[in-house]
Amino acid sequence: MQVSVPASWQRVAVAMFAVGWGANQFSSLLIAYRDEIGMSTQTRAFLFGVYAVGLVPALLVGGAASDRWGRRAVVLPFVVLSPVATVLLIVEHTSVPGLAVARLLAGACSGVVFAAASAWVADLSVDDAPGTAARRAAIALSAGFGLGPLVAGLIAEVSPHPLQVAYVPHVVLGLVAIVVLLPTPGPRPNQASARPLLRIPAVTYRAPFLLLVAPAAPWVFFCAISFAYLPTELGGSPSAPVAFAGVLTGITLGTGVLVQPLARRLDDRRHLLAGQVGLAGAALATAVGILALSVDSRWLVLLAAPIFGAAYGCCMVSGLRETERLAPPDERGATVAVFYALTYVGFAAPYVLGALAGLGLGARGALAVATIAACACLVIVSTARTLLSAPGDTPPASADRPSPPARRG
Repeated sequence: MQVSVPASWQRVAVAMFAVGWGANQFSSLLIAYRDEIGMSTQTRAFLFGVYAVGLVPALLVGGAASDRWGRRAVVLPFVVLSPVATVLLIVEHTSVPGLAVARLLAGACSGVVFAAASAWVADLSVDDAPGTAARRAAIALSAGFGLGPLVAGLIAEVSPHPLQVAYVPHVVLGLVAIVVLLPTPGPRPNQASARPLLRIPAVTYRAPFLLLVAPAAPWVFFCAISFAYLPTELGGSPSAPVAFAGVLTGITLGTGVLVQPLARRLDDRRHLLAGQVGLAGAALATAVGILALSVDSRWLVLLAAPIFGAAYGCCMVSGLRETERLAPPDERGATVAVFYALTYVGFAAPYVLGALAGLGLGARGALAVATIAACACLVIVSTARTLLSAPGDTPPASADRPSPPARRG
């Protein structure tokens, strides 16, 4: 009997799934930190946000480093460090400095792997249809984002030691990912590069990226308000609050996974259609959120969650595909890194909305501002697509033409 060996891109996708799991598992446990050790709202907000402090520079450096030294050399060490960060969360579960170090390390692992491994999947998918690599990378990451907090939240709800046991699945998964990734061949860079590691590729300053990709990118993770903002603005206290947070996160991000094949078909039908649908979905989701707060209904928050998730999935797939089209082959990693850095701006949405509410707008007024902003971004992308695209709905041939296969190490 012959044993089927996973294709190389599938091995990289397993690693992305594992790191994505570790990236988001913390979010569903915020209430558990409050209930178990009395952690304040300000401290929880700090620990949630310090992840981005490690992530954004790692995104920019990791993508460029993989362009210079090769994907495998950059990705593998940080796949190894991802479960190490989770072990630190377990060991330092009552120490704010220890948790901060763990979250900072988790952010650095996520930043390097999300950018460099997405480019690696693209390198290993050059013989497949245009857009396939973007879909594969987005599904792997989104599946990890959704399942991590869902499983962690459910375990924490029933475990007598929620701040320790809930993290064990990721430690196991991280070890499996290391074993799976080790045999994967690493494409070498096409040519040696002496360019600085921390750089912004020139393509990201040009009109197509600024008007077609940048306006929609933050709305990818704007979906965080469905589980990190709306539940905190509802009155009362739901039963099983940790499980509720985990389920809400799982629904939001799980829908983002399920919608991605449809998003690809939308983009195949008409260039950037999925991104436009995603922006419209973000506006609709915030409108449902306003209604949920108006009538104080958790059922409406649950209804908004898959809409947020659909917006997330559509904007992710469309943004990655457009980034692939625009990026020069020798700067793919760095360009993908800029796209991901822009998507993580959306993680600031709960805090921005909170600040707007504190200025006198109230939670519903803050959401109304977000709805208007989503509509404005939709107008920008739609108008720019009409002005910048070639006649018809098919992207320019040079944009979808696969890059030459990288040399194998």
